[in-house]
Amino acid sequence: MTSVAIIDYGMGNLRSVAKAIEHVAPGHDVFITSDPVRVAEAARVVFPGQGAMPDCMRELDLRGLRPAVLEAAASKPFLGICIGQQMLFEHSAEGDVPGLGILPGEVIRFPDDEMRAADGARLKVPHMGWNKVWQSGAHPMWDGIADGERFYFVHSYFVAPKVSGHAAAHTDYGVRFTSAVARANIFAVQFHPEKSAAAGLRLLANFIQWAP
Repeated sequence: MTSVAIIDYGMGNLRSVAKAIEHVAPGHDVFITSDPVRVAEAARVVFPGQGAMPDCMRELDLRGLRPAVLEAAASKPFLGICIGQQMLFEHSAEGDVPGLGILPGEVIRFPDDEMRAADGARLKVPHMGWNKVWQSGAHPMWDGIADGERFYFVHSYFVAPKVSGHAAAHTDYGVRFTSAVARANIFAVQFHPEKSAAAGLRLLANFIQWAP
């Protein structure tokens, strides 16, 4: 049995994440927590989030969770989801705020003047709904997931890593953007695996088994 902490800093409904992980990891200790001690004790950590980046960073610090997140990202299997991916980077254009600086790069907004489909139709922001995720290469977290599989997105901003080797996947929506990143024990995605049917559940199951 392994213990999986889902970090709660007050930004988002975490129950769907917990239920999805419980579904793929029966018998494991899956819990939602805002206690830094419990995060430190967990074998694996999931860092989800939704909302605006400035609010997320503020709430993380108000709850004293920043050191626990930094330690987890440095020492154990760590999965970031949505804003939980964006917060790993150095800076976000949303609110012009610094992130955690774990990964080098920026968080930028979809460029309004480039939001056109192949047929010229205007694309809406936020990017909301199902889209294909193209893997950059083999990774244990992609095991059993077809290249080009569809996942569910809801976002207006995306990460732009400074290190090209950190990009684990890309997606096309007006522009090509990085939709997953990986470095050592960290894997983080812009999409919501807990809302992505069988492919999302497989990704979460892979996380439970992943031994970076």
